[in-house]
Amino acid sequence: MTSIASRPTAVYVLDDDADLGASVARLLARHGHAARAFVEPIALLHDYPRDPAACIISDVMMGDMDGFTFADAVRELDPDVALVFMTAWPTTANAVDSVRRYGGLDYLEKPIDEDRLLTAVAEGVAWSNSRRLLSRRTALLTTRERQVFDMLVRGHSNKAIAGALGLSIKTIENHRAAIVTKTGTNGLAQLIALVS
Repeated sequence: MTSIASRPTAVYVLDDDADLGASVARLLARHGHAARAFVEPIALLHDYPRDPAACIISDVMMGDMDGFTFADAVRELDPDVALVFMTAWPTTANAVDSVRRYGGLDYLEKPIDEDRLLTAVAEGVAWSNSRRLLSRRTALLTTRERQVFDMLVRGHSNKAIAGALGLSIKTIENHRAAIVTKTGTNGLAQLIALVS
């Protein structure tokens, strides 16, 4: 997992229509992305640990593995990769599921609107990079410090956190100081900025 969290630069396109996938990858490459097309979800999943991506654009309807099953599988390998779904057969249920259940940042209809695709990919790369930065900066936190961190960034006071975790306010203050040191921040505002 460490190598995945440290090197995302690629954008992958997954579509069982090889011509369409290659066309989308070429468009992305023309706009400065290191893009690569895949026809088979299994091949992408096999290569992924060696060469992770910042963003994956995945077709929803494919042969042996649909885009949503693929999304579950790739999230097991890398929870910080951005996903954008595309389909020639849009439904409201799939659009909702793509975001709510599978963490997609967008749901695009074919033929693809190039501007919308480029915007979605740029947002996906930024989102992924932000998530990876947060993962690196919070990797040294203990389990208790992570609990305190999560409550702090949601706006809970030291007193409220102490009550919820059954600890003293002084202990929470000590955890908070350790969190600030380990994340390289200088206070609550910067901690909140890490997750926004």
